[in-house]
Amino acid sequence: MAQVLGVDSSTQSCKVVVMDAATRAIVREGRASHPEGTEVDPEAWWQALQSAIGAAGGLDGVEAWAIGGQQHGMVVLDDAGRVIRPALLWNDTRSAGTASDLIAEFGAETLAARTGLVPVASFTITKLRWLRDNEPENAARVAAVALPHDWLTWRLRGFGPDNPDLSELVTDRSDASGTGYWGPSGYDRELLVAALGHDVVLPRVLGPTQSVTDPAGRLAGAGAGDNAAAGLGLGARPGDAVVSIGTSGTVFAVSAERITDPTGTIAGFASADGAWLPLVATLNAARVLDAIAGLLGVDHAGLSDLALAAPAGAGGLSLQPYFEGERTPNLPDATATLSGMTLASTTRENLARAAVEGMLGGLAFGMQQLRSAGVPLRRALLIGGGAQSEAVRRIAPDVLGVPVEVPSPAEYVALGAAHQASALLP
Repeated sequence: MAQVLGVDSSTQSCKVVVMDAATRAIVREGRASHPEGTEVDPEAWWQALQSAIGAAGGLDGVEAWAIGGQQHGMVVLDDAGRVIRPALLWNDTRSAGTASDLIAEFGAETLAARTGLVPVASFTITKLRWLRDNEPENAARVAAVALPHDWLTWRLRGFGPDNPDLSELVTDRSDASGTGYWGPSGYDRELLVAALGHDVVLPRVLGPTQSVTDPAGRLAGAGAGDNAAAGLGLGARPGDAVVSIGTSGTVFAVSAERITDPTGTIAGFASADGAWLPLVATLNAARVLDAIAGLLGVDHAGLSDLALAAPAGAGGLSLQPYFEGERTPNLPDATATLSGMTLASTTRENLARAAVEGMLGGLAFGMQQLRSAGVPLRRALLIGGGAQSEAVRRIAPDVLGVPVEVPSPAEYVALGAAHQASALLP
């Protein structure tokens, strides 16, 4: 029985699944926590990875593995393979100003055409410019830049400060596409130098079925960014929109064509299987439900019951759920608005329904942006914690405008990495 291992190194934790390569049945699992914060010492990820693999029974019997991980995080290494400073994560916003600087220098249309992205604070390129501007001594020491899954793959293959071969850093096109200095022709060195101030070693981009090896001779896959790995785990195909309702919301689709959007609304990411994965992110998702459930003094099941007791349209009550500003549309200073209040419409049931419809409306706006860019959408795959709400599941088809499927809860990023590893076996 050939076994493969897949990893999800997310912001919050590290999840490991060991899968039977023939049946795709999960035979072992492990998990370990990550520190909180928007900057983290990558050593914590390495320790968590080892703990999670140990909790899953180790690597004995595993013939191939791959790592999926949170996108965009900046891991900077010196020429001895040492981490120079804690990694800045995707949700660290201190580089928002440098995103504006890069747009002013190159132009949004040029950047979108070259990389598929218009810089925002999430992307690695803005973090490198922040490092150059705010920590010039650290910037000068940088010999290589990796992303979280790149660095963990390198470490699990036996590299690091004791074996600092930077040329053995590898990545995949999905994670590279979220840096802001990669495009269809490969790395854009001019943009990299404009950000950091000098050229450095970047991970070699492996194809979807290319592999390297670890010290035991196991095959190691290219890995993937978290959304791309989730797409693999779900088996998403052209025509699918994956709608993830977590702390924030994401809508991404599998597309045969590369998407460029000079407004920056759509991030033109690559997929892990050779296609493209245009993505729209919203700031306000499951926490909208948290806020209204708390206001009404109910748990999530109670909120769902109230929402389903109200009519579609909530009797005219409408919630614009911009509790934390919004990214799509780009309204960082916006606040939430409740409108359509009358003596008849202002009921607990209608407020619960308006919360669900308002949250889903933000995701529907993201889907409309993808359609406007020419991406065909025929069904939505609803995942994430918010998808466990019965009201969300039942109301979503009407708001999103397509049939909705809710896959069983699973570690889809880790599963996607395991599927990638399985494809490496003869």
